Amino acid sequence: MNTIRSICVYCGSSPGRGDAYLKAGHVLGRAIAQAGLVLVYGGGTRGIMGAVADGAIRAGGKVTGIIPQFLMDKEATRTALERLDDLVVTDNMHQRKHMMFEKSDAFVALPGGIGTVEEIIEIMTWAQLGHHRKPIVFGNVGGFWDPMLALLDHMRAEGFIHTSHLVEPLVVDAADAIVPAILAAAVADGAPLEGVSSVIKNM
Repeated sequence: MNTIRSICVYCGSSPGRGDAYLKAGHVLGRAIAQAGLVLVYGGGTRGIMGAVADGAIRAGGKVTGIIPQFLMDKEATRTALERLDDLVVTDNMHQRKHMMFEKSDAFVALPGGIGTVEEIIEIMTWAQLGHHRKPIVFGNVGGFWDPMLALLDHMRAEGFIHTSHLVEPLVVDAADAIVPAILAAAVADGAPLEGVSSVIKNM
């Protein structure tokens, strides 16, 4: 069994359109806290990032934010950062991503932009290379990740993902089902979950 003590959430520093993405961020943050787990995230206090952190903090959870110095004023406010239990300021993005990986036992991608895509794909790449077997989840709020999942299926079908058995992300539609899915995957100790077609709509 893989022990889950912390969950890393990758997501946008913008709110996106409508309120569904912000709501999902709050729900996930609260769920992480209620499960007694630590939230590890990019340290932003705006957009979906801020919603995830706020959800965890309001539920009494512990939050670790990891942010590069050059993004401090772009993605966060100094006052809001004081609410975090642990704030790590790095010199660059590379240090940030490495530290987020080291401090986390599972990874979730909520809706976001290019940076969010880059982060979750890198984690999947490391899994494919055999560097870890930590659970990976696409939080598919409102079908946001459907185009990405279709691209991954296309890559596999065209023979470009040769070790797909090492890349087994879960696709979870409901924000409140993400933590239970991660804990179930940990109990299974990394057993195959039928690739990206493993969709959990409700738990």
